[in-house]
Amino acid sequence: MNSRQKAKQWPFARHKEFSSALRKSAANWFKDKGFITHPKMPYCLSDEGLVGSEQKWKRNIILKEVAEYIEMQSNVAKKKKISFPLHKYLHHGMSSQGMAFNLIGPLILRGDYSPLAALLKSKNVYGADDITEAIFEYQDPVNRFNEDAGQPTSIDIVLNNSQGDSIIFIESKFEEREFGGCSVFKDGDCDGRNPIGNLDSCYLHFIGRQYWNMMEQNEITSSLRKDHLCIFMAHYQFFREFLLAIEKGGTFVLLSDERSPVFKCKSDNGTEKGLLPFLTELLPDNLRSKVASITIQELVAEIEKQNIHGDWIFDFKRKYGMT
Repeated sequence: MNSRQKAKQWPFARHKEFSSALRKSAANWFKDKGFITHPKMPYCLSDEGLVGSEQKWKRNIILKEVAEYIEMQSNVAKKKKISFPLHKYLHHGMSSQGMAFNLIGPLILRGDYSPLAALLKSKNVYGADDITEAIFEYQDPVNRFNEDAGQPTSIDIVLNNSQGDSIIFIESKFEEREFGGCSVFKDGDCDGRNPIGNLDSCYLHFIGRQYWNMMEQNEITSSLRKDHLCIFMAHYQFFREFLLAIEKGGTFVLLSDERSPVFKCKSDNGTEKGLLPFLTELLPDNLRSKVASITIQELVAEIEKQNIHGDWIFDFKRKYGMT
């Protein structure tokens, strides 16, 4: 048996196949809507055909009122000089930010958090029975990490309770192949060596960022001490966001697609793998309950139980290849 034949026996899904299916669904959805797309990338919207001051990313949002809400939030943030970043590729059919806007936006506008609450309760997420508000692109007003320059730590969606406390921190991933690594390493300014035991060898620690101090305070470094490579090299985003969640007394929740092999998946025989199970295993036992995962498909199933969302949820499934 050669390698090509053997590859067909691999028990897990392959990301390339997942990505290809998503792109086809996105291209078909844009075509059905009559939107003009990039000539070589039919899953990506074009500037051509825009009316007046219309922005192309809005055509990637299913409900007009959700697009208007996002634009309003962005404009308010600009006036207050606070962060509300609209991603560069929000007009891309597989944008995880666009997917989150399409999935969570209608729940916010209609004040219906019951689908989220029911799903999170089924995962034993603390505080799921008291969700009164959801906020996109949350940035902690307290500068816990001493991020006085560059892009501060933010998270896609935060859920607040009736007391106004941020309790559940949701990171949305869709077609991505990773959580996101350290830019210092990517820029060639780090050799990737594990800095534990010599923290000043880490540029980020040297300039005053508090990530490693918080990693030590929460005893996360215990399982990493003997590693040769720095865990931030490939998984920087996960630890920043997880630290933010636990420092706020909350839970980190990953929202991802069950068809993707990247973050959490199972083989036909039930074997589990993915970045989230792997990274959770690196945490101390007392912190593992502070990590949870939900899938887009699970949330869609909960939303479908509520009649008030019948005007958009099928279109969501069609757009993202779930029909």
